[in-house]
Amino acid sequence: MVRSRSVLFAAVLVAFTAGCASQRLSGADLDRVQRPAFISRIEDGAGPKSKVFQEDSAYSDKLKKLEPKEADRRLTVKLQQAVTRFELSERLRVTTLSRLPAEAPWTDAVDPARVASALESFLVEEVPANAPDYDLMAPLGADTIVEFVIQDYGMRSDDGHAGAYLKGYGRMFRLDGRSELWRRPFDLDAVEQGAPHLDPFKVGKEPELFRLAMTDLLDKVADMFVKDLTPQNRRGAAPSGSTAPDTVPSAVTPAPAPTPPERQLPPGELPDPDP
Repeated sequence: MVRSRSVLFAAVLVAFTAGCASQRLSGADLDRVQRPAFISRIEDGAGPKSKVFQEDSAYSDKLKKLEPKEADRRLTVKLQQAVTRFELSERLRVTTLSRLPAEAPWTDAVDPARVASALESFLVEEVPANAPDYDLMAPLGADTIVEFVIQDYGMRSDDGHAGAYLKGYGRMFRLDGRSELWRRPFDLDAVEQGAPHLDPFKVGKEPELFRLAMTDLLDKVADMFVKDLTPQNRRGAAPSGSTAPDTVPSAVTPAPAPTPPERQLPPGELPDPDP
């Protein structure tokens, strides 16, 4: 019985490790890609999440009678107002694709509007939470899928220093057979990176501060992906075809919203930030 449990645990551990491990893209594999389709999505329950007040007691005096759990709930609402799931997933896809070199196979990628239309996510505010039906890309001529998945995001704090975090993975696989050519997990934490403190009380009054922090993390992930997707050991690829103009959604970095007038702490609000 003990041995069978050990074998079962080892099997689960191997499966988990395989799912999280990186796989480097070779130049030879990329040379065989002809028409990739890019898909970016956010898993159900990924966020945004506030892990600030319940996991860090440094804000107790500021919260006074407000319970940490309720403070996190209120901050979560503010994070939801700051940026939509659709904006986050699109930012990662568009930024990555725009920074890839103007050469095959990237210049022959399937039109993102056709991808969205086929997945029935065109002109919607939310991307599908569940994995899409990848076979819908075959009629569009795609032979390979490049997929970006956000699994967890939000704000956290450690010893009074708060910041945004972002977790997920990118992968590339052949549509026929689903064999993976590339996989890269990412786990970015502004607190661990030593980024400036993102005051949760200021975010409560100006949610766009969280939007800007997430934009910074998404762009760092995009740079990581671009480096992975441009292996040096290729036979050589010349520019081929063209893609429709595809820009980062302007809604990701809009003009700052007006600051709400100061008032007594009403239902759903966090305390004012320190001056």
